[in-house]
Amino acid sequence: MENHKSIKNIKLIISDVDGILTNGRIYIDNNNNESKGFHVDDGAGVALARLAEIPIAFLSGRYSESTTIRARELQIKYCYQGQLDKITGFNDIITKYNLTPDKVCYIGDGLIDLPPMDIAGFTVSVPNAHPIVKKQSDHITFRSGGEGVLLEVVELILKKQNKLNAIFSKMTKEKYGYKK
Repeated sequence: MENHKSIKNIKLIISDVDGILTNGRIYIDNNNNESKGFHVDDGAGVALARLAEIPIAFLSGRYSESTTIRARELQIKYCYQGQLDKITGFNDIITKYNLTPDKVCYIGDGLIDLPPMDIAGFTVSVPNAHPIVKKQSDHITFRSGGEGVLLEVVELILKKQNKLNAIFSKMTKEKYGYKK
């Protein structure tokens, strides 16, 4: 199911982290060091969104230094962690951007993501999400969590807003110095 009307009005993307930007696995070694794997394609997604003036924020139920590092690397302005009450974090983020929930794309995969999905204008999940979350989603990505979901979602939004080709062109000229 895909709601094309609301996707055209998206001005902000808020994404869960574990299960969306990662495969959901958390690796902890015998020295209590945690690691996660992030997909490089999501960096391209953030760059495309930035060129299209669509900010991205992260909203995670648990705290992880790995997430902090990745958010800093991607220059994500708002990275909320340890937010079991995701509605509070969601509302705080949209207030900072002076937006209403209908202008937000929310990406989630777990039961904890259902409350913000109830109010977001466009909701996205992944093939390996909880079945209830998938049922509530407006769109289910082709890629699973940790495989470049954010890039796929950004491209979908820009395509439906008729901005994708212009943003690709802008990226190749401004960021990569490439001119056809």
